[in-house]
Amino acid sequence: MRAYRPLPRRFYERSSVVVARELLGKVLVKEEDGLILAGVIVETEAYGGPEDPASHAARGRTKYNWPLWRDPGLAYVYRIYGVHFCLNVVAAEKRGLGSAVLIRAVEPIEGLEVMMRRRRVGNPRLLTSGPARLAEAFGIDLSFNGWDLTRGEVLYIAEGREVPDQQVVSTTRVGISKARDKPWRFYVRGNPYVSRR
Repeated sequence: MRAYRPLPRRFYERSSVVVARELLGKVLVKEEDGLILAGVIVETEAYGGPEDPASHAARGRTKYNWPLWRDPGLAYVYRIYGVHFCLNVVAAEKRGLGSAVLIRAVEPIEGLEVMMRRRRVGNPRLLTSGPARLAEAFGIDLSFNGWDLTRGEVLYIAEGREVPDQQVVSTTRVGISKARDKPWRFYVRGNPYVSRR
């Protein structure tokens, strides 16, 4: 079992676009029942505050998206299609700006047996290549909405490796109908766990 060091809050106290890029190479960690589930983040997507029509913050504050208006470093988890979950981390220069980063894909490195059992697939590439898939593999649900990822307990993002600029691809965001022109999606070039190329 590896030792992981959680990212401090100051890491997230920057624009969501900067944080989305810098999260590549960091490690998503989940501790459960004495086991560690971990995956290197290989794809992210930035969302701005209320001024970004594709952001959940554009709807205003609700009983579900309240973490967006709190401290950088909190998890924002929401449900899609009534059954799947997506993990975001609040990222902003200061509290209350409503911006966040969607964790779109990770490359699993620990806890693959648990992930395979949850996802009911045998191909590791299908475990965490997409936001809903990785949430299911890691057992992330609405109970983690508002979780402080900087605590370094149960669910957090840890230090990893730096990904050089030449290995990073920046594209427009996917799966949205508004503000589709912003190049705020980032992924590691050639990584097989990226959800879309």
